[in-house]
Amino acid sequence: MERFTPGPATQRQYRDALGCFATGVTVVTVAGPDGPVGLTANSFSSVSLDPPLILWSPARGSRRFDAMTAADRFAVHVLGAGEQALADRFARSGGAFDGLAMDPAEDAPPLIDEGWIARFLCTRVALHDAGDHAIVVGRVDQVARREGPPLVFAGGAYGDFSPAG
Repeated sequence: MERFTPGPATQRQYRDALGCFATGVTVVTVAGPDGPVGLTANSFSSVSLDPPLILWSPARGSRRFDAMTAADRFAVHVLGAGEQALADRFARSGGAFDGLAMDPAEDAPPLIDEGWIARFLCTRVALHDAGDHAIVVGRVDQVARREGPPLVFAGGAYGDFSPAG
């Protein structure tokens, strides 16, 4: 059993410890100045039920950071099990939307029409500085859900989760 050792953690120790916490995998999309922009993120969380608020945290080092934090509206797509290729597609920059089925909703951020089990359409209500990331808080304006288990990320690997029962 590893013991707690006093003193500051190294970045690697910190990342490894965070990897013990399994997260869902999302793709966040916005309408950027030059077209749709999307980003894979596992830094997504509910904040409040009343009013319905969520948050997510883009990295300042991302070339997509400015478009993601400037957008007034955004969509969060919670990916279903087996959608690692979709997550990988949006983890890279450039061309992620090429050939992808899209929902033609009007007056909305870009909406992916495949691979998700929950989708939240949001209006940004706050943006906070958070070290090498920002915290984007959004009010949920619309929500949709499909059946299926989620794609999960833990310990640097993708997997899925099916509730016991």
